[in-house]
Amino acid sequence: MYRTKQVFKRMGQVLALQTALISAGPALAELEIARDLMEAGKFEQARHALWPAARSGNAEAEELIGVMYAMGLGVEQDFERAFDWYLRSAMKGHPGAQSGVAWYYELGLGMPAPDLTRAYMWYVLSAIGNDPDAMISQEEVVKKMTKEQIEKAHVLIDDYRVWLYPFR
Repeated sequence: MYRTKQVFKRMGQVLALQTALISAGPALAELEIARDLMEAGKFEQARHALWPAARSGNAEAEELIGVMYAMGLGVEQDFERAFDWYLRSAMKGHPGAQSGVAWYYELGLGMPAPDLTRAYMWYVLSAIGNDPDAMISQEEVVKKMTKEQIEKAHVLIDDYRVWLYPFR
């Protein structure tokens, strides 16, 4: 009897996993199509392919739309909209988007003024997420900061780390 329950439980887990993979399939396909379109320079079509996944909260799609607005690819360049899309993705743990948010804070793009405290915070979080350039950027921005800014950043890092990277 116990063995039968285990088998049915395992079957239920496998079925749940298969359902999740099947439902994720279209979003993954949209991302691949969009990447191919971007590589071909078809940015407007790429944005249309990304839009459903981005509107559904897919962090990768959100980050790519942020790139499009940041660079004016298929859309008018708009730093505020780029920052918004990067931030959505960053809050879901996307390391590349976290570096993008940090860079925007560092330069003050799409906002009234630079914010080195938040720039440093996002670079550190991005480095925790293994973004390859975040560690270098973090080391550069900290050179421009006061001791108080660094201390404040570490308080924020501790707040965000447990939420974005609970096992690191």
